[in-house]
Amino acid sequence: MGKVTKFGDDGEEVTMKETPTSHQPEAHDDVSMADAGEEGEEGEEEFEEETSKVRLLPGSTPTAASFEFLEENHTLGNALRYVIMKNPDVEFCAYAIPHPSEAKMNVRIQTYEGTTAVEALRKGLRDIQDLCDVVSEKFLEARQEFTEKKAAASA
Repeated sequence: MGKVTKFGDDGEEVTMKETPTSHQPEAHDDVSMADAGEEGEEGEEEFEEETSKVRLLPGSTPTAASFEFLEENHTLGNALRYVIMKNPDVEFCAYAIPHPSEAKMNVRIQTYEGTTAVEALRKGLRDIQDLCDVVSEKFLEARQEFTEKKAAASA
């Protein structure tokens, strides 16, 4: 493949192979979710697992940010977009799968002043988790009730 010459932010010439951006080395100015405001000893441990799965993409501001999720697809993307848009502090939320052959999903969140995109993402993920817990609980209760009715009918 040929080479492309680009100029970095500092004006210095940078030569890169013509490869998709997903196959190029990661930029050093990326910020992990853990660097974006997580504090406390327990929070850091908990977030270490997520930092390998979610990262804050460069060029983000506190109220407008893009996140990259690894090993995720439309299942989480559409649900997360829907739940985040229910938040009245969120102005815009969308997701995209950059390429079907790559297991990556990007989420863009823009919030009104007073909250951050990182906070909106965390709230959206918590809301999905709470929703899944309720659905699981209701399913288990219904299954138990069905099993009891079936046992009573056969006795």
